[in-house]
Amino acid sequence: MRFDIFTLFPEMFRGPFDESILARAQARGLIEIALHNPRAATTDRHHVVDDYPYGGGAGMVMKPEPLFAAVETVQATQAEHPGGPIILLSPQGRVFTQAVARELAAEPRVTLICGHYEGVDERVREHLCTDELSLGDFVLTGGELAAMVVVDAVARLLPGVLAPGSTEEESHTAGLLEYPHYTRPPEFRGWRVPDVLLSGNHAAVARWRRKEALRRTRARRPDLLARVELTKTDHTLLAEIEVEETAEGMARAREARSEDSNTV
Repeated sequence: MRFDIFTLFPEMFRGPFDESILARAQARGLIEIALHNPRAATTDRHHVVDDYPYGGGAGMVMKPEPLFAAVETVQATQAEHPGGPIILLSPQGRVFTQAVARELAAEPRVTLICGHYEGVDERVREHLCTDELSLGDFVLTGGELAAMVVVDAVARLLPGVLAPGSTEEESHTAGLLEYPHYTRPPEFRGWRVPDVLLSGNHAAVARWRRKEALRRTRARRPDLLARVELTKTDHTLLAEIEVEETAEGMARAREARSEDSNTV
């Protein structure tokens, strides 16, 4: 899979893309990442890529000519790679999710355009890009950090990048947040690993993990839980969770009343 990233600040990518899993994936030929600076496509002596916005206002706007020229040149000179989506990273785009990452992982090539300054000329959005992505309801200084996130999330889904099965039970893969993880030692500062994980009973471990995934999603992201297709067993586990949490709440209330009476 090939990623073409158009950015005014290619140096920002050297650390994240030269380390760990992404570095190994590139070395093994599983992914190819190419960085392109739109300044190289300018024709003026100062390599200007931005200008004041028509109608006035704060900030500068990235000009359409350098971006169109840069993207079209790369597309033409890399004919062996199919076109694929051309994505503008923008706070106005659709929110990037695990489902979108899976969607992009099926593409042979993804082109990412990093906006900067006040934004990009609207004609880039309307006539060059085929999609827009946002990391969430906040604004970054540019699209570079968002591009890094997209490449990382998509690349790790490609065959061979991670060990087989590594992505099957992660948060958001099946719509839920992931269950808690533990490793050695079995006890640390008085905090014990749940006994079920030490039992060797695989069926009990699987049930505990599903229950804790449901518990965590219910507590932290109930919006996700509302969209998951729950099984009969899931409903049973959720009922158990509700009973447990009600009992815990009552116990805390009794403890608080006891402390109040002792204080008096």
